[in-house]
Amino acid sequence: MKRIFIVVFLLILQVKGWSAEEPKSSYIIVLGVAQDGGYPHMGCQKNCCKMAWNNPVLRKNVVSLALVDPVNKKWWLFEATPDIKQQLQDFKLQTKEQYPYLPEGVFITHAHIGHYTGLMEFGREVMATNKLKVYVLPKLKAFLEQNGPWSQLVKLNNIDLIELSPDKPVSVINNSITAFTVPHRDEYSETAGFKIVTPTKKYLFIPDVDKWNKWNKNIIDEVKKVDVAMIDATFYTNTELGNRAIAEVPHPLVMETEKLLQTEDLQTKNKVYFIHFNHTNPLLWDVNTQKEVLKNGFNLARQGQIIY
Repeated sequence: MKRIFIVVFLLILQVKGWSAEEPKSSYIIVLGVAQDGGYPHMGCQKNCCKMAWNNPVLRKNVVSLALVDPVNKKWWLFEATPDIKQQLQDFKLQTKEQYPYLPEGVFITHAHIGHYTGLMEFGREVMATNKLKVYVLPKLKAFLEQNGPWSQLVKLNNIDLIELSPDKPVSVINNSITAFTVPHRDEYSETAGFKIVTPTKKYLFIPDVDKWNKWNKNIIDEVKKVDVAMIDATFYTNTELGNRAIAEVPHPLVMETEKLLQTEDLQTKNKVYFIHFNHTNPLLWDVNTQKEVLKNGFNLARQGQIIY
């Protein structure tokens, strides 16, 4: 019980950027931080999940962000996760019902289950939305158009697919969003990262990537170009999966990313917010590991966190 209290207390402490008053310019709310299976993970009865099974307060939604424009009272969702029902409700409550229930649009990185399957909630069985804008890169657009049940969403005009071009910004009122491709396991679509530019801040969002050295850009340079970089932290070490080969699901280990940035100044390190934690990643549940990463100058994205 004492351990659970300490974990919850640390989670509250690390919600940086929280204010009793809403920011005056566009900002980000973190709606989820976990890998595609969420936390706790289906079928997991190991110690890493037992705390969360026993205490709902510790549970975490799949990775997702909201871009919020307080001037125009509009918002945009990043990723349509299996937890989308809860995430839209969380957004409604956290913003005190001052915004439309549905976002102006949804930006999706790729066709892995934690990132797009929440689109089904917009179909006629649930919300039956009318031409909700869904922003995707070309291969993902074709996948959604050509494969059911997603094609039915298009046919019935529940969603309106907006094709993004890599490295070309799209304006959403006072903000701009630029999709770019990153190397990942692209079975059904390419994989995007997003650069979000508001009137006051620049954000980088890369929840999934294979390894930084496979990317045609330098992650250190990209971090330096923005104010906040929310980047892949699926695994902390390469021993987390037990008998399963981690090479089957390559991601930059948190320890690898830290090593890449270890000689950079504190200002650069402080821009990094690790996100997209697998249930085996101790950064979700181990206080000492959390403290170590924070001591090294990095941040951990927290569900419900406001970043501005």
